[in-house]
Amino acid sequence: MSVQPKLIIHGGAGSSLKGKGGLAAVRQSLHEIVQDIYNLLINGSSATEAVIEGCKRLEDEPRFNAGTGSVLQSDGQIRMSAALMDGASQRFSGVINTSRVQNPIELAKFLQNESDRVLSDYGAAEILRELNFPIYDPLTDLRLNEWIEERKDNFQKKMAGTVAEAELAEARRGTIGVVALDNQGRIAAGTSTGGKGLERIGRVSDSAMPAGNYATQNAGVSCTGIGEDIIDECLAAKVVIRVSDGLSLAEAMQRSMQESYNHKRDLGAIALDATGTIAWGKTSEVLLAAYHDGETVSDTLEWTGDELTDSIF
Repeated sequence: MSVQPKLIIHGGAGSSLKGKGGLAAVRQSLHEIVQDIYNLLINGSSATEAVIEGCKRLEDEPRFNAGTGSVLQSDGQIRMSAALMDGASQRFSGVINTSRVQNPIELAKFLQNESDRVLSDYGAAEILRELNFPIYDPLTDLRLNEWIEERKDNFQKKMAGTVAEAELAEARRGTIGVVALDNQGRIAAGTSTGGKGLERIGRVSDSAMPAGNYATQNAGVSCTGIGEDIIDECLAAKVVIRVSDGLSLAEAMQRSMQESYNHKRDLGAIALDATGTIAWGKTSEVLLAAYHDGETVSDTLEWTGDELTDSIF
């Protein structure tokens, strides 16, 4: 029996978007990507294929902190992490602190069929060589200038001033993510990030862990926000497991976000389940997410979040 595909993506979370120009630019970017990737699902692409292509599109968009436009760590280097989880096979793969690659999600894709499925920087570099991927520099002038300014203050901030758009000088918890349900009822999730910026060398993001990216045949979740907060909550896996244990996706998201709020976490999440329910939640001010519910494209950019979660059935 054919299932109506569903799709939700995010470009991070953080503080308020200000200015019509900024809002319009982010909305246009997210909506275009959602529509293009949803077209793939309608035309028969699997959830995993759609997630990979969606992550690549978001990684290639410099306004988001993943792939091109990733933030610099304290030593001035870019190290990116990404993960992919195929819910049908319940198989997780990912790379941690990889460099010189345009699309880290491509490495996670390759590792899906390997016996060693999560690799750190050296292992990821070996895979790059094996696959003959071209060397790529994801640095942008904006990220370099941010790092130079922070260097003047001896990196006193806890994270880089990553932004959804150059003229919006507000902190962003930079991650991108995609969760898809295909016409065969399969779910997949992918997440990619440049990190929080200015971090200690060797710091590991939640994006390459089940805490930040998780999927089964029942549901899939991609997280964004402060990585350590997401890890402490084991957020993505927690939401999916609660669905597997019998809660609705809306209930699982609400309970998990309420716990995160009570613990003073700064994070957000997007999710889909096997029934086609789309859900999202946040404790941060803004969640940069957009979705296709089978009929139209919409987003969460102006969602006030009086409630911690929302969902569409």
